[in-house]
Amino acid sequence: MEIGVDIVYIPRLEGRDDLAKKILSDEEYEIYCSRLDKAQFLAGRFACREAFVKAKKGQIDFHQFNKIRVLYDAFNAPYLMYEGLKYPVSIAHDKDYAIATVIVKR
Repeated sequence: MEIGVDIVYIPRLEGRDDLAKKILSDEEYEIYCSRLDKAQFLAGRFACREAFVKAKKGQIDFHQFNKIRVLYDAFNAPYLMYEGLKYPVSIAHDKDYAIATVIVKR
């Protein structure tokens, strides 16, 4: 089992619609566009992707970020989908920071 974690400074992503379009899946981008807290949402998703890359030991690069999907289950809890596999994640926000943890079972 591998664990990845990442933290993002939310203000750094204010007004970064270009980054959102580049890294989010189509489903996530739709959600992003409907949110009032766009930077917070994007920071959480970016942190998830970075944590996933760390857990996968760098087997995924930035150009594949839009193939990663962070969605919600029936209980509104996030999970990550990549290449048909589902991975548990945890995302938290506090003031100016978003943090995410991803677990990859080998």
